[in-house]
Amino acid sequence: MAYNIEIEKVRKHWIDSSDKDYETMMHMFQSKDYNWALFIGHIVLEKLIKASVVVHRKNHAPFTHDLTKLASVSGLGFSEEQLDYLDTITAFNLNARYDSYKQAFSKKCTSEYTKEWIDKIQKLRSWIKDKQ
Repeated sequence: MAYNIEIEKVRKHWIDSSDKDYETMMHMFQSKDYNWALFIGHIVLEKLIKASVVVHRKNHAPFTHDLTKLASVSGLGFSEEQLDYLDTITAFNLNARYDSYKQAFSKKCTSEYTKEWIDKIQKLRSWIKDKQ
């Protein structure tokens, strides 16, 4: 079902919201809330990809948090390596959100692990922004 939406207004909303979340991600990382920094990193990319989906499809983005699924309908042309990163980053959403995964994920989120993934999120963010 197609909706009559203001494409630019919706796109701008997703980008502006993503930019605010990016600042939050960096604050969380600096304060050593590593699992939450990665969780927010997922949201940063989700919103940016949804901005591209809206433009590409001329419709609202699907209601999903699955970054690879969103990437497939974004028109951005992600590489296999980028899709692999998105698949891992999608798991940050589940791992930080649900108690059954949270403890194991928190242990995995060392300073080094988190820095590695924050760097990947930043590179993906820059790449997506350059394509928009």
